[in-house]
Amino acid sequence: MRQPHLLSVASLLLVLSLPVTARADDVLDAIDAARAAYEAGNIQDTIDELGNAQQLVATMKAAGLLGFLPEAPDGWTREVRTDMGTALSLSLFGGGVGAAASYARGDDTFTVTLMADNAMVEAFADLLGNLGALASGSQVTVGGEAFLDQGGELTGLIEKRILVQASGAPVEVMTPLLETIDFAGMKAFGS
Repeated sequence: MRQPHLLSVASLLLVLSLPVTARADDVLDAIDAARAAYEAGNIQDTIDELGNAQQLVATMKAAGLLGFLPEAPDGWTREVRTDMGTALSLSLFGGGVGAAASYARGDDTFTVTLMADNAMVEAFADLLGNLGALASGSQVTVGGEAFLDQGGELTGLIEKRILVQASGAPVEVMTPLLETIDFAGMKAFGS
């Protein structure tokens, strides 16, 4: 049985311990390490370091997506989830990046989830993009964007690649917060 390389184990531990943001220099360091490993003929270390660089870039992208989560309005609290930022945590859902936050005020609590560049979302883009054809809910407009209201869960698809969901409270409670999202900026996200 092949033993894992210490470098790949160390790279995984490093990635798992990274804060939400990564420095561009860390990305360049990983790319340089991959190049050095390649030039030395060590293909596995090359793969590991390229994976490390990819994860660092995904972490940076996830931090950018976090910026689209609305701040808590007056009288509300916001708790940002830190466990779904990158492809590593979204691998079961087709990769990509994600961000989520829970909002609470008294008895009202709901969650806003964003997923971008996710294979599962892209596979359903045509279906979600044609919200009016879905019989399981009604279409509402939030911040100029079409959302499907499925009995209290709002789902929108921005640019056929960014899923925006809000669930857990009545639509009239969640809608004002969703209207504060910078949808125009979101459309340019990751470009």
